Amino acid sequence: MKEKRIALLTGATGGLGACLLQELNKERLDEIWAFGRNAARLEQLRTQYGEKLKPVCADLTEKDFPAHLRAMLEEERPNVVFLVNNAGAGLFKETADFTDEEIQNAVDLNCKAAPLIANCCLPYMQKGGSIINICSAAAFQPVPYINFYAACKAFLRSYSRAMNAELKPRRITVTAVCPGWIDTDFIIDELNGKKVKYPGLVKPAGVAKKALRDAKKGKDMSVYSGFMKMQHLLVKLLPQKLVMRIWMNGTKKYLPRQKNEP
Repeated sequence: MKEKRIALLTGATGGLGACLLQELNKERLDEIWAFGRNAARLEQLRTQYGEKLKPVCADLTEKDFPAHLRAMLEEERPNVVFLVNNAGAGLFKETADFTDEEIQNAVDLNCKAAPLIANCCLPYMQKGGSIINICSAAAFQPVPYINFYAACKAFLRSYSRAMNAELKPRRITVTAVCPGWIDTDFIIDELNGKKVKYPGLVKPAGVAKKALRDAKKGKDMSVYSGFMKMQHLLVKLLPQKLVMRIWMNGTKKYLPRQKNEP
C-alpha cells in the first residue's frame, strides 16, 4: 500500500488557518488533516475540498488528545510532510484580571499543544518535512496587557528555533512564523468604547504564503511585511524597557484602569 503524504493543520476553520489550508492544498499531498473545534465549519471545509480533506473535531487542550493523535497516526502510518501548529488564542487585558482558567487555557493552547503534537508527528516525518509554528511578533519582546499571549509566543518561538537546530541532521525544518496584526476575527474593532488601531495590519493570505515559502527554504523564522521586519530590527536595538513604555503609551487609552492615570 502506498504511503500517504499528509499535512496536519490545527486551527483550520478560519482566519489565518483558512489561508494556510488553501496553501497546503496546492502542495503534492494525499490528505490534509484539518483540526478544529467547530464541527459544522469542518464539514463545510470537507465539502469545499473534497476527499483530500480529513476533518478532525478536537480540543487540543484535552488531556487525552496526544493519545488520540498517536492512535490516528499509528493506524494510518503516513508521511507527515507538513505539520502546521496554527491554533492559538489571546486576550487583551491586565494580567491581574485573568482568571485561573484563562491562565491555564493560555498555557495549554499556546505553549503545550504545539510541542505535544510535534512529538506525536516526528516519528512519521522524513527528510524534507516541515514543522510550521505560528508564533507572533509579540514574541520579540515583553508586551504588557497581552502579557500571557506574548510570553507564550516567546516560548514557542524559542522552542521552534532550537528544534530547527536539533532536527537539521534529519533534514526537517522547524519555522517560527512571527506576523504582526492580521486582519482576522482574532482582532477586535472596539475596546472599552475606543476604536482600536492596528499599526501594520496585513491580510492573512500573505502571511500564509510566506510561511510555507520560508519553511521550504529551510528558514527557522518567517517575518511578513517590511513594517514587521523593521519592528523586529528596532526591538533588537532598543532597550526592552523603552519598547514596553512606547507600547504602554499607545495602549493605555483602551484600558479603563489606566487611561485616566498620570
